[in-house]
Amino acid sequence: MFPHSQLQLHLHLYYYIYDIFSSLFFSVQLAQYIRFLLEYTGEEYVEKIYKFGPAPDYDTSQWFKEKFTHGLDFPNLPYYIDGDIKLTQSVAILKHVARKHNLLGDNEAEVARAEMLEYEAMDMLMIFGNITYSPNFEKEKDNFITEKMEPKLAQHSQFLGGSDWFLGSKVSYVDFILYEAFYGFYLLSPSSFDKFENLKKFMERVEGLEPIKKYIESDRYIKYPIVSPTAYFGGK
Repeated sequence: MFPHSQLQLHLHLYYYIYDIFSSLFFSVQLAQYIRFLLEYTGEEYVEKIYKFGPAPDYDTSQWFKEKFTHGLDFPNLPYYIDGDIKLTQSVAILKHVARKHNLLGDNEAEVARAEMLEYEAMDMLMIFGNITYSPNFEKEKDNFITEKMEPKLAQHSQFLGGSDWFLGSKVSYVDFILYEAFYGFYLLSPSSFDKFENLKKFMERVEGLEPIKKYIESDRYIKYPIVSPTAYFGGK
């Protein structure tokens, strides 16, 4: 669709090697929505994978050895290099790609709503991270679902209403970050989504976009895990 050369996307993807077997563990929630948008827009990109060691230390020296060697203003993962443009911060990367393809919103009102939804999505990703990394995950899970997760889903279900996308009839960058937030919630409690049929349909609609469908069906897509192996849910 919109090929772009010399683009590199360096994502926070870590391999955990154990004897002769390997499993992929990564912080997908801060990178997957970037991948989805790159796939949707047809951008050509290269992923660089940083490996880490086995439990209990999960050594990350491979990344830290080169962390300050890429000319990044604020070295972190994920990072993105597109010619002279070098970015960190996942949402900044996402919006840079969206801006190139006119996916930030068609007018001032849409851009404002998208930015509000962007922060709502980040809030959901944050509270999901809080529960999945909690040592008391099993004790706190049910309360989290009923007191935090489902109220958030209800708000977004009401906002979406009968629209196909969160800004109306057209896909925007914010649909991909919201999808990722919902995806973690869905893995935690699939039955909760039975109460919010329009959110289920929204997720199916994202997965049904032709470039996303092809990506999900490819061997490059990783459905699970969605967080690091140190989490109590979603990482093992």
